[in-house]
Amino acid sequence: MTSASDRAHEWRTWRYMVELARYKPWLYALEVLFNPVLFYFVPLIPALIVRQLLDGLTGSAPAELNIWGLVTLFSGVWLMRHAFNVVAIVTDIGLNHVGIALLRRNLLNFVLQQPGARALPHSPGEAISRFRDDTESIPNFLAWTMDPVVQVLVMITGLATLASINSLITVAVVLPILVTLVIVNNATKRIRRYREAAREAAGGVTDFLGETFGAVMAIQIAGTQEHVIRHFEQRNEKRRKTALADLVFSQALQTFTFNSASLGTGILLLVAARSMQGGAGTFTVGDFSLFVSYLGWLTIVTSMFGNFLILYRQTGVSVKRLMELMPGAPPSRLVEHNPIHFTGSLPPLPQPRAAEPLQRLSVRGLSYTYPGSSHGVRGIDLDLERGSFTVITGRIGSGKTTLLRALLGLLPPDAGEVTWNGRRVEDPAAFFSPPHGAYTPQAPRLFSETLKDNVLMGLEGEEADFDAAIHAAVFERDLAELAHGADTLVGVRGTRLSGGQVQRTAAARMFVRRPELLVFDDLSSALDVDTERLLWERLFAKSGHTCLVVSHRRAALRRASHIIVLSEGRIATQGTLNELLQSSAEFQRLWEGDLGAAQPAPESDTAPA
Repeated sequence: MTSASDRAHEWRTWRYMVELARYKPWLYALEVLFNPVLFYFVPLIPALIVRQLLDGLTGSAPAELNIWGLVTLFSGVWLMRHAFNVVAIVTDIGLNHVGIALLRRNLLNFVLQQPGARALPHSPGEAISRFRDDTESIPNFLAWTMDPVVQVLVMITGLATLASINSLITVAVVLPILVTLVIVNNATKRIRRYREAAREAAGGVTDFLGETFGAVMAIQIAGTQEHVIRHFEQRNEKRRKTALADLVFSQALQTFTFNSASLGTGILLLVAARSMQGGAGTFTVGDFSLFVSYLGWLTIVTSMFGNFLILYRQTGVSVKRLMELMPGAPPSRLVEHNPIHFTGSLPPLPQPRAAEPLQRLSVRGLSYTYPGSSHGVRGIDLDLERGSFTVITGRIGSGKTTLLRALLGLLPPDAGEVTWNGRRVEDPAAFFSPPHGAYTPQAPRLFSETLKDNVLMGLEGEEADFDAAIHAAVFERDLAELAHGADTLVGVRGTRLSGGQVQRTAAARMFVRRPELLVFDDLSSALDVDTERLLWERLFAKSGHTCLVVSHRRAALRRASHIIVLSEGRIATQGTLNELLQSSAEFQRLWEGDLGAAQPAPESDTAPA
C-alpha cells in the first residue's frame, strides 16, 4: 500500500502550488505583478537617476534634468512604489487567506466523509496542529513562487547594466551567488529534518494539553498532578529545542547568504574604487554610485533566493503532514477546487430528506476485520422487522460494537450487503443518519455547551420537541435538579453529569430526531434497573419504533423480540429469550452474568433454522 509520504511525493511541491494559483488566477496574477515584479524592479530605477545626477554635477555627462525635475522624478517613483505596496499587501493577504480556506475546507471535507470510527489517523491535538500551522505555511509560500523567475530577470538586468559599464568587475558578482546556491542545496535534508521535528514536537504539546484538560478528574483522583506537570515540561522542552534548532538553522543559512554576498560586494567596491583612481575616465562617480546601489540590491536578491529554497523545502514538509491526514486520497484532493465563501450570504444548509418508513432491514454476509489483526466480524446475516426490538449480546470482545459500526458504515465493511425495504444501501455512513437512523455509542460524546444545545445540536422548528425527547429519555427529574435547567453547561465531554445522565442526554438527542431505526450500544450500562425499565416502557409506548440494541442487561433481554448471540465475531446462536435459555449453554452463562473474554461457541450453539 502506498504511504502518505509516497502519495505526497507523487506530486512535487510545485504541483500543489500550481493548483492553488489556478484556483484564483486573477488574484495570483495581481500578486505576481504587484509583489515580486515591482518589489524587485522598482529599486533599480532610483540608482539610474542618481547616476545621472552625479555625472551631471561632476561634468562627466551633460545634466539633462534640473533640480526640480529630479525632485519630481524621485517623488513620482516614491509615490508609485508606496501606492503599489498598498495593492501588493492587499493581494498578498487575500491570496493567503484564500489558500488557507481552501486547504482547510478540503481537509475537513475529507475527514467528515470518512468512516466515523477511524476518521483521523492521528490524535485530535496533532490534527489541530496540522490544521493550524501547516495550512498556513503552504499559501504563505505561494506568494514566493514567482520570485525566482523575477529574481533571475532582475539579476540579468542588473548585471547587464553593470557589465555595460565594467565587465571585469561584474563577473565577480556571480561568485557569491554560486557559493550560496551550493551551500543551501546541500542543506536540503537538514532543513526538512529540522522542520519535521519542530512540527511533530509542537503537535505533541497540543495533543497532551487536550488530553490533560479532558482528564482533569482522573488526574486529581490519582494524585498525579506533579507527574503530569513534569511530563508537560519535558514535552515543552523538546518542542522548544526543536523549534529553536529549526529557527537557528534557517536564520544561519539566511545570514550566510546575505553576508557572503556582502563580502563579495565589499571586494568589488574596492576594485571599483581602484579603477576610478586610474584616471582613465571610463568609470565615473555616477558609475560608482550605480555599482554601490545595484550590488547592494543584488546582494539582497541573492539572499532572498536562498530564503526561497529554504521555504520550498519547509513547504514540502507541510504538504507531507497534511497528506497524512488524508490516507488513501490522491494528491489532487488536497488542492481540489471547491467553493469557499468570504463574501455574500452563506449557502443554505441541506434540508433533511424525508425518510422512507422502515419495513424490513436485511444484512447479508457482513464482514469487517481490523487492519493488522484477525479480530472483527464475519459472515453476519440478520433481519429487522418494523417495530422489532433486537438485542445483540455476547462476551467481552465477541464483536458486538464492531457489528454495529460496520452495519452503520462507521467502519468500512470488507464484504456484505445491507438493504432497506429490499433496496441496497450504497453508502451506509450517509444513509443511516437521521431521519433513517440514529446511533448512541457506548461512551457518548457531549460538547462543552448547554444540555439543550447538546440535545438539539442545531435542530429548530416544529421538529425540535425538546420536552418530549427529555421525557422519553427519563431525564425530566434530573433536568429539574440542574442549577440552570436546560441551560446548564455540561462541561468538557459532559463531566458535570453522571454517566447515566450522559447516556440519557445522548438518547434524547436520538429521540428528538424521530429516526426510523434506533441503534443503542449498551445504552443502559450506567442506568439503575428502574430507570432502564422506564426508558424501554416509554420508548415502546408508541408503536413503530425499531431498535437494534447491544446489551447484556436482563431488562433489555426480557423485552427483546429477537436475541442474537455473538462469539468470536460470528453469530453463535439466535432466537427468543425462552428458546435460548432452554437450548444455549453460552447464553445461559451470559444470563447469569458471565461476560469474560470471548470463547469459541460450543457445537450445540448453532443458529436454529
